[in-house]
Amino acid sequence: MKPAHIALAVLVAAIWGFAFVATKVGLESFSPSQLTAIRFLVACLPVFFLSRPSISWAWLIGIGLFLFAAQFLLLFFGIANGMPAGLASITMQVQAFFTIVIAAAVLRDVPTARQSAGCGVALVGLILIGLTVGQDLTFLGLSLTLGGALSWAVGNVLVKRFGHVDMLSLMVWLSLVPPLPALAVSAAMGDRPSLIAALTQASWLSIAAALYLGLVATVFAYAVWGKLLRGYPTALVAPFALLAPCTGVVSSAIVFGERFGALRSLGMGLILLGLAITVVTPERVPLLRAIVRRGRSDR
Repeated sequence: MKPAHIALAVLVAAIWGFAFVATKVGLESFSPSQLTAIRFLVACLPVFFLSRPSISWAWLIGIGLFLFAAQFLLLFFGIANGMPAGLASITMQVQAFFTIVIAAAVLRDVPTARQSAGCGVALVGLILIGLTVGQDLTFLGLSLTLGGALSWAVGNVLVKRFGHVDMLSLMVWLSLVPPLPALAVSAAMGDRPSLIAALTQASWLSIAAALYLGLVATVFAYAVWGKLLRGYPTALVAPFALLAPCTGVVSSAIVFGERFGALRSLGMGLILLGLAITVVTPERVPLLRAIVRRGRSDR
């Protein structure tokens, strides 16, 4: 793996981690449903230049509702209702374990002993985090965020049904789905000011955050990630995603001054450990070492 491509993989993970900070900034001027609508109205703009992936409209809408609309509506409402941004970046990674469970039930994709152990470790971590409810974390915020992770997992299983598709094209076309349900939720909840008025009154930081979420965290990041997946084995690329929640925690601590007690920190660490146990299997360790050796030799 070339040094430039290693740098790109790290950059994408950092972009996804910092997106949790951008979300909290965006929510200062927009409601959760308005921010969801804006994010994907921006992200779907390249649809005019990309052909639709070979997926029926029914499946495209179904995947878009789970993978994007419900996931981010629930996540954004969670952050707006007492879920710290840095903690959200860790908690959302529970989607990996939800995906394993759903795939086992629906696709008969039985998890390995290692995957089951990783899920067990992460579950203990989640329980520890749950015990900290009542400090700066609310039960509602935690529940909504976990709902977002579950929706993400359902979307993952639906995408898996179609095998190999162009990642950028798929993400852009899926971005057509969330704006309407997000605006419907906004109308149902009587958001004031309206989306147009909110845009005219929003701070430049909130607008920049919304553009970051749509253009950088969705279009650019998925385009680069898809290119890396096409150029290298998944086993080489996938572990870099572990850096995203780490970036989320560090950037939230720097920007918002978030600090976590010992119990919550232990819970977060166990979730990351469970994720590492699941993703970085023994057969992938030599591949990860090869990344470093190849990077040095290419210099």
